[in-house]
Amino acid sequence: MSLDVLSDFFLVCSLINGGLLMFWVLIQRLAPELVYRTQRGWFSGSRERFEEILYRLLGQFKLLFLVFNLTPYLALRIIT
Repeated sequence: MSLDVLSDFFLVCSLINGGLLMFWVLIQRLAPELVYRTQRGWFSGSRERFEEILYRLLGQFKLLFLVFNLTPYLALRIIT
């Protein structure tokens, strides 16, 4: 596999996952009540605990995005 193909792969992965990350942040900021209402059937904890869990998951997703998508893409761009 060539470096160009690998670089393109990580670019597409970064765009998709970056878009998902931005969508998640926007939905969480613009419609938090809608998110809570739609997930309340599967979650039995308090509203505060729900928001804490979502915030933690958002941070973990952001970290995984940076480590496994954006960093390899930038490293490949630097070496080519």
